[in-house]
This record gives sequence, C-alpha cells and structure tokens, in this order.
Amino acid sequence: MALTFEEAVHAVRARPLVARDGPAHVVISTDTRTLRSGEVFLALRGERFDGHHYVEAAVRHGAAAVVVERQPATALDVPVLLVEDTRAAYMRLAAAARAKTRATVIAITGSTGKTTTKELLGQLLRRTYGERVALSPANENNEIGVSKLFLSVPPNAQVVVAEMGARHYGDIATLVDIARPDVGILTNVREAHLEIMQTQERLAQTKWALFSTGARAVLNAGDAVSRERAAELPESPRWFGTGSVRPPEHQQTKGVYFLDRRRLRLIDDGRDELHAVDVRLPGDHNVENLAAAIAGALEAHCSPSEVLAGLADLELPAGRYESFLIPDRARIIFDAYNASASGTIATLDAFRAEKARRRIAVLASMAELGSSAPQLHRDVGAYAARSGVDLLLVGGDHADELRGGAQGGGLRAEQIIDFRTTGEAAGWIRENTTPDDVVLLKGSRRYKLEEIVEQLQR
Repeated sequence: MALTFEEAVHAVRARPLVARDGPAHVVISTDTRTLRSGEVFLALRGERFDGHHYVEAAVRHGAAAVVVERQPATALDVPVLLVEDTRAAYMRLAAAARAKTRATVIAITGSTGKTTTKELLGQLLRRTYGERVALSPANENNEIGVSKLFLSVPPNAQVVVAEMGARHYGDIATLVDIARPDVGILTNVREAHLEIMQTQERLAQTKWALFSTGARAVLNAGDAVSRERAAELPESPRWFGTGSVRPPEHQQTKGVYFLDRRRLRLIDDGRDELHAVDVRLPGDHNVENLAAAIAGALEAHCSPSEVLAGLADLELPAGRYESFLIPDRARIIFDAYNASASGTIATLDAFRAEKARRRIAVLASMAELGSSAPQLHRDVGAYAARSGVDLLLVGGDHADELRGGAQGGGLRAEQIIDFRTTGEAAGWIRENTTPDDVVLLKGSRRYKLEEIVEQLQR
C-alpha cells in the first residue's frame, strides 16, 4: 500500500535534509539491483551488508529520495531522510501502510506448518478473491519480510496473508505490531528453536503474542499450548484438527475437523455439517495444515461451498514432499525445506505409506534444538527404525545420535550408512538404488539436501 511522501516522512520521524520535493507516492526499495526510477531507497544494515555503501548508486539509478542513518559523504540532489535506525524506519513505514489497507489481514505462525498452511490458504482464497490476495513470498517471515509484504500490498487487495517466524524471544509481538492482524492462525507450539528460546514456556509466550492486538484466533485442537491458553482469549476460537482430536466441549462453537481423508466436519455457531471430500495431499500433517487453511478461509468470509470446491486442486509448496524421478535410479522424495523432530516424524509417517521394494531415508541433522538436540535426534532415529525404513543414511552434527537411536529402534548396524557431504549421499544413491526403490531426503536447510537432487539429475 503506497504512502504519500508526507505520510512516509511522518512515519519515519524525520525531516528531509535536502530541500527538494519528494515523490507524490512512496515505493520503498532496499536493493539497488532491483530499484526502479522514482522509488525511495532505504539503506538497511545487517551483519554482512550495509546499504549505506550504495546510497550514491541508488541516486544514480533514479532514486527519488533516500532514508539513511548517517548523512551521505557527498551532496545529493534528492531528499535525504535521516533516521536513527533504518530497520526500525522500514517497520514503521510498513505499519503505516498496513493502517491504510482495508484488506482482511491473516497472520500465521507456529513451530511447523506455517508456509504450507499459508500456501494452501492462498490457493483457497484465490477461488473467492482472485488476484486480490497478497501473500508473504517464499519464507520471508521476519521483520524485513513482513514489512516488505505490507509495503507492496496493492490497493485493491481484499486479503493479506502474512507468515510470521520467530528466531528470538518476543519476535512475534514485533511482527504483530506491524501487521495488526484481524485473524491469527497458530499451527502448533512444538520444539523448534529451543536453542534460542531456551524454554518451552518462552517459546509459547512468543507464539501466543499473535493474539496480542485482538486477532480472532484459529487454533489447533491437538496442540497442548493452545488448549491451555484458549480461555485467555476474548472470544471463542475457530478450532481445527484431524482424527478424533477435539477441544474442550464448551469451546466447540466453531471448528474444522477432518475425521479422515474423505470426511470433513464443519461446525459454525449451531451448524454441524459432515461433507464428503477427497484429500490427496501426502502426510497426515498436511491434512492438519489443510484444516488450518480451511479455517482461515472461513474466517476470511469464503463460503464453505467455495472452499470445498477448491480442495481437489490444491498443491503443496516447493520443498514439501516433492517427488523426483531419477532415470534408472530410485524415486526421490525431497522434504528438506526445514526439519524439526515433530516435523521429521510426521514426514516419516507419510513415507511409511510409500509402496516400493525398499524405503531408504536420508536424514541430516536438525538445527536450533539446544540442549534437547541429542535426545531428540535419538528419538527421530528410533522412530525411523520403527517406521519401517529398510536403510537409513545419517549425516550432520548429530549423525551419531541418529545412528544410536536407529539401532536402539531395531535397525542393524549394516542398515545404517554415514555420509559427510551431499556428494557422498548422492554417490551412494546413484550406485546402490534401482527404480523400485524410493528415497526420502529430510533435514535442516543448513545441510542443503537439495544438492543431492541436483547431483542426481545431472
């Protein structure tokens, strides 16, 4: 949503240092490589970059004004807005832009399932609102990504879906201050980022801040934190779940429940309807993500009939249980967009259903689990063994714990192969698999398991 120059100046709490007229409407750019003539360049700083080094280049490329923390070394012929902190200024600009939009804002956070829920929700919303839906791109879910989203919302948008990630205690509250969501979807509160959050309680507090400005809540009926804290909300949430999971009876005023992949129960203020469906997304965890997306679409005033009509065409986002056929070798399932213990176990459950001569799992380690990491890796290794994998490749910082857990779960030592690099894993797959095998790749993004797919496709 575009701001006038006067609105932008007020938002960043600055005065132009150069007495020149600014652009009528402000479009913010933070990258000179994509900056277009007439846009305003904002010089962000990070650990490995400093946009102030490119201020003069931005002006040469046509910037109509610049937002900086320090006065440029050379005189500029455009308005210069001097602020204390350009990152904070970027967030204030985004909050001002959000205040101007009339769109329904839906924010999504949780330990797992955020991006999948966001993408499924976006597909459902577009059946009702067409291109008048704005979504966080890819995994841009920190303060820069959320700010970028609101500064780019088109004037005709009717729904904005913002994914929110937390890497530090209190992060969600910061993002909520920008987005002021009308609806908040909390997928779950699990073990992700414990290394940074330190305790499960601090993690729960951080996630629950999603509702700190009054967003209507969409909660997972199977999530312990949501069940415990729901009574704190000013109005009853819309619950979602799968199987037999339900919230406390007195809170069942609104709900979306998949009884199984062919039956969907919708409860909404007195109406209790059972619908025949056919969900083909792999993995029970993705059925749960779909239930969350349906609940979000209903909160955005999509009709149940429109939502149900869109279920057959839904697709998972890239990096989630993607299937690749390697000529003369195994089928590869890539699910390494990210990895937590609960997420890996859910993926192993989906992998168990794959029909193949041999099911081979390639597990890299998981990140940001703190002191719980050794035990959680042993738990995942044991679960892999019990889930029926025939062979297990283990790598990363906690490969020994994965191996130990798998042996404790019943795999023999010769069924477990260590790999140190993606090249080693790709070479083993190339030399030891046939088209009758299926291979799962799962691990933290830091281990770049996508390189295994790339090497096998060469």
